[in-house]
Parts: sequence; C-alpha cells; structure tokens
Amino acid sequence: MAQEWVGSFRPFPATQWSLIDRAARSDESISRPALADLLQRYLPALRAHLIGDRRIVADRADDLLQGFVADKIIEQDLLAQAQRERGKFRSFLLTTLDRYVISLHRSESALKRRPAGGLAELDDAAHAIASGDSPAERFNLVWARELIAEALRRMRAECEAGGRTDIWRVFEARVIRPCFEGQPPVEYPVLVEQLALKTPMDACRLLTTGKRMFSRNLRAVATEYTSGGEGSVEAEIVELRQILAQCGAQSGKALRT
Repeated sequence: MAQEWVGSFRPFPATQWSLIDRAARSDESISRPALADLLQRYLPALRAHLIGDRRIVADRADDLLQGFVADKIIEQDLLAQAQRERGKFRSFLLTTLDRYVISLHRSESALKRRPAGGLAELDDAAHAIASGDSPAERFNLVWARELIAEALRRMRAECEAGGRTDIWRVFEARVIRPCFEGQPPVEYPVLVEQLALKTPMDACRLLTTGKRMFSRNLRAVATEYTSGGEGSVEAEIVELRQILAQCGAQSGKALRT
C-alpha cells in the first residue's frame, strides 16, 4: 500500500552538510555515528548506480562499495575534501566512486589478477566511465524517490497532527497511488462517499490543499540537502519534478506551486 511505501524510508538527519561536518570530525564519538548515518543514506543509491548504470554484478558491487568506504571515505578522509560551494555532495560522492572503480581496474589489470566477478566486468565499467557514458540516472532516481518519500512522510505526519487526515486520504487516492502503484485515481464521487463530503468540489479543494502542502514539505526537504541558496533549491525541485513526471501527468502536477 502507499502508506507502507511512505513509511518504508528512514527519516533523514536534520541537514546534509551538518551531518557531513560531523562525520568528518576527528572526535570518533561524534564522527562514527554520523558516518554510519551518512552511509545508510547514500550507499543504496551508490549500489544501484554500480549495478544498474555500470552493469556490475551485485556481489562485486558490494565488494567495491566496501573497498570504497574503507579506502577512500575512511582511510583517505574523503569527507574532509567535500566543499559546499562546489555543488551537490551526492555528485561529489558519485564522481569519486567512479574514479575509484577506474583506479581499481587499472591496479588489477597491472597485477594480472582476476577478482570475483571477473576483470572483464570492471573493464567494461571503467570504459563506460572513461567515455562519459551514462548520467547515473538510476542513482538520481533512487535519491529523488527518497527525498519525495521524506516529503510525503512529513506531509502525512502534519495531516495526522492537525486532524486533517481527509487531506492525506484524497492526496493518497488521487496522486500517491496512481504515481507509485500505477493505480487509476479514485473518482471524486467515490471520495465524497468515503469521506462523507457534500460535493465533489469539496474533494477537489482538499486535493488542492494537499498539493500545496506536499509542495511546501518537498521544498523544505530540498532546502535541507542543497547548498548555494534559492537557485540550488529550485534546481533540486526541477529534478524531482522530472522524476514524478515519469509517473504520469496527473501525479506530476503535485509538484507545481
């Protein structure tokens, strides 16, 4: 169900960059839990990138990610190199991972070793990266879904706290389920009966309120994970809008302000 989908994502930490700053601290009592939190958020998208975009088998992708965390993030203190003014942290992380794959491939080629999963597999991935192949669409899709899910979680909590579950139920029936489950939108007369409304126009007004509430929560989430001011937030919103647009015109309208 849509509510289960919304609830399946773990709530994000307060802000992206404050979390990165804590993970980069020399005090392990601060950095260790922050790093664990950061990895829990980013590793699923990085794994999807290796498997989906780079066509690396799952077991090999897991080995690569473990090596990336140990060699780059921990040993080489990668997080200390991240700079807010240089753009999105996820882009920095993805680029570094791709370079790590190329570097590992070159080392393994030089040593004539055949790792589990096959050297040819890494060779194909390294060639794709070096040739600029793939904009990491799968990575961005996973990331966008998590931000959207967090906005939906906050919206649902806001509706429940304010005693406005009617707004959530209409939004779920007309937007969430059609978008993420492929179900047809529930007709307005049906919603009128289910929610004991007076007219279909009442249901339509609830949907409009729900769209505005979702857009507000989505903007708040995007603001927390971007740097560089309003322009960066707007760019993030545009990306998320494009993801929802893939689900269909009706659901894509939910992002319009």
